[in-house]
Amino acid sequence: MKKATLLMVIVAGMLLVPALSAQTASGALTVTANVQGTINLTFISDAGGVALTGSGTNAATLAFGNVSAFGALPAGVSRPSVTANNFTVRSPFDVAVVKSNSASANFTLTAQLQNADATNTWTVGGVVITNASASNITATGAYGAAGAAYNMDLTIPFAFAGGAISNTVNFTATAN
Repeated sequence: MKKATLLMVIVAGMLLVPALSAQTASGALTVTANVQGTINLTFISDAGGVALTGSGTNAATLAFGNVSAFGALPAGVSRPSVTANNFTVRSPFDVAVVKSNSASANFTLTAQLQNADATNTWTVGGVVITNASASNITATGAYGAAGAAYNMDLTIPFAFAGGAISNTVNFTATAN
């Protein structure tokens, strides 16, 4: 009898152990996201042009250096034209536009001078640009990390007395 009572006490204790152990709870977390397509524009140094400061970013500098109508030019700078009134210096640079989560087949690229320049003529990819409005550089740009090459031309009149020339060209890529 003592054994039977002892056995019942042990069985009852075993039944109480789960009731005395840690309590648990559960729940479900629903996760949602709204993925939006994006594009990104970066400037890349072209092998045939001036090395861009900030290459691989969207805020680079193309420094032509010391240029003139006659004589030697810095590496990566060419002089495609010298006329009776002006000369043009040129350097290629690359614009890379990549997309993410977008069905866009291509993009439009525009460029616009930040500040007016009544003296010099600025050209990107053969298109004259001013500060008055954005100029269409390409209507069907191809996406890709390698980028597409464009020439930056700066035409300087002989009447310019010399000195520093500086301006910013603002580029905008818009997914088509």
